[in-house]
Amino acid sequence: MRLYYKKGGRVDKGAMACNKPKRTPGHSKKSHIVKACEGGKEKIIRFGQQGVKTNQTVGQRKAFKSRHAKNIKRGKMSAAYWADKVNWSPSKTKSKSKKWKKGS
Repeated sequence: MRLYYKKGGRVDKGAMACNKPKRTPGHSKKSHIVKACEGGKEKIIRFGQQGVKTNQTVGQRKAFKSRHAKNIKRGKMSAAYWADKVNWSPSKTKSKSKKWKKGS
């Protein structure tokens, strides 16, 4: 799957839809990309660490949300907002256990 790339490997902002996150399996570090649009402004945001298991337990999700609450509140123009929405939604939690293990 090729995303909206220009010559030279740069992302073409004009070809992307607003507020629609996409996976980036070919990117070396970040797992997702989104063109964030809010109040007439557009911004390309890359978020999520490539190859990391997220949202395994309720405790892990709660720890992420408390650690990044300030940045999540900044809205659509922050990577934390998109990571929270895409990677950390309650419906994607693997285990209902409240126990959190580091590295799980």
